Amino acid sequence: MEVRRRVPPAHGGAPSGHPRRRRAAAAGVDGEPVRRVQAGDALPLPIRHTNLIFSLVFGVSIVYLMRRWREKIRASTPLHVVSLEEILAICGLVASLIYLISFFGIAFVQSVVSNSDDEAPPTPAPAPCALLGNPAAAPEKMPEEDEEIVSAVVAGKIPSYVLETRLGDCRRAAGIRREALRRITGREMDGLPLDGFDYASILGQCCELPVGYVQLPVGVAGPLLLDGRRLYVPMATTEGCLVASTNRGCKAIAESGGASSVVLRDGMTRAPAVRFPTARRAAELKSFLENPTNFDTLATVFNRSSRFARLQGVKCALAGRNLYMRFTCSTGDAMGMNMVSKGVQNVLDYLQDDFPDMDVISISGNFCSDKKSAAVNWTEGRGKSVVCEAIIKEEVVEKVLKTNVQALVELNVIKNLAGSAVAGALGGFNAHASNIVTAIFIATGQDPAQNVESSQCITMLEAINDGKDLHVSVTMPSIEVGTVGGGTQLASQSACLDLLGVKGANRESPGSNARLLASVVAGAVLAAELSLISAQAAGHLVQSHMKYNRSSRDMSKAAEEADRPKKC
Repeated sequence: MEVRRRVPPAHGGAPSGHPRRRRAAAAGVDGEPVRRVQAGDALPLPIRHTNLIFSLVFGVSIVYLMRRWREKIRASTPLHVVSLEEILAICGLVASLIYLISFFGIAFVQSVVSNSDDEAPPTPAPAPCALLGNPAAAPEKMPEEDEEIVSAVVAGKIPSYVLETRLGDCRRAAGIRREALRRITGREMDGLPLDGFDYASILGQCCELPVGYVQLPVGVAGPLLLDGRRLYVPMATTEGCLVASTNRGCKAIAESGGASSVVLRDGMTRAPAVRFPTARRAAELKSFLENPTNFDTLATVFNRSSRFARLQGVKCALAGRNLYMRFTCSTGDAMGMNMVSKGVQNVLDYLQDDFPDMDVISISGNFCSDKKSAAVNWTEGRGKSVVCEAIIKEEVVEKVLKTNVQALVELNVIKNLAGSAVAGALGGFNAHASNIVTAIFIATGQDPAQNVESSQCITMLEAINDGKDLHVSVTMPSIEVGTVGGGTQLASQSACLDLLGVKGANRESPGSNARLLASVVAGAVLAAELSLISAQAAGHLVQSHMKYNRSSRDMSKAAEEADRPKKC
């Protein structure tokens, strides 16, 4: 059941047959069109199925009769002498012909009537002040059935989280939940859109208890010339100057011949924590897991979890009688957290037979380490470990980046290397890698929280060719991305992945799409690092942000301008 507002009559009350009333009856919530009643709505089957059945009956009947009549003519048999099968075929032909003519005839008449309704002269909309001052113009209440559900949710009689299951309509459930929230909090949430989103697409995998969706602008930086490919990088952000700066870095790279990348490692990790009665017993399991002769057995057990999961290794650490086992495996084009967790569970179940005194504390013991800045990710890697580099010509540094090679090298040492060391940074030897990682993650449906470890990066700048040209590189040991699963299947995020040519799984070479996406992230970080460091070296940072990241609009006029057509 779809929740719709009834449009009240205009001031003075127009008659029901008036064109204005006809147009009002065709509008639903926020102007959403209501489907016209069709003649086929009275049929017991959906209209497309009914049409298909009668079309088949018509075709089969006419073919059968034509063949029979041709045989009668050849055999000189009177045409009026018919068998039972021929009588049935004639009845089917007549019935299907009547139905098809009637169906298309009614559809034609309805289209003519609809067009004449649409051609009625429009009625001018009342002034905003008139709407505000006219209580009759306010939206009416929800249908009685939905009102009862909202009241039950507000009273705590129906849990909000069961609405989708109970109603079977995700959009309706979100609308009811939103109305209940409005009544509980007294907040209207007018700026949070409700319509225009496929809530069924997030059910059970992306978000629970939805009441709307947040709009984020997506900009495009590029072309990024990376490994011989011309790529346009989607970035979802609300930080002014970020896309423009990354775009300038892409231009500098392209005019210097492009960048190249290499994926050093590709493996997702999960590290369960277990406890033994004694540290000696924990050490015995550690020795068993790290013994190369046992690896094949462990891999066989682990790999049962998925046709893409392949165990690569196990690294263990002890803390008293607690043992932390860091499993690493390949995960195809998925980011792979669920995949590796299932494999780890298989191994734990297998180990329980030989180590019955093992107490599993948690499937994740933070030695993984997920969504936290950790030295183990910085040194051992997690997800995709990528290095991306480029050589920027001296004339490009001066013309595009507005600075010189020596100034860039000096600034990088003092800021990104020494400055980060003074701050005690862990994997933060860069200018703003997290800016680009987060923007691409949101645009392409990655887990934004994994920006923490995915943004670990060291930026290196060196003068080469007798100090004339600049060698720039970024090393990122733990980029955690995937092109299947999670938010990648949502329409907007899927479109951004498609823009990069990495949508979905690569069936010919599993994992190659995710590796390419990781390289794109590193390439975009390289471009953005190059541009920001240049802006700081040239003293342009504040000037650029005041131009692109500050609004000069008179906010007192924002409400008036909201309803006017916008021009860039």
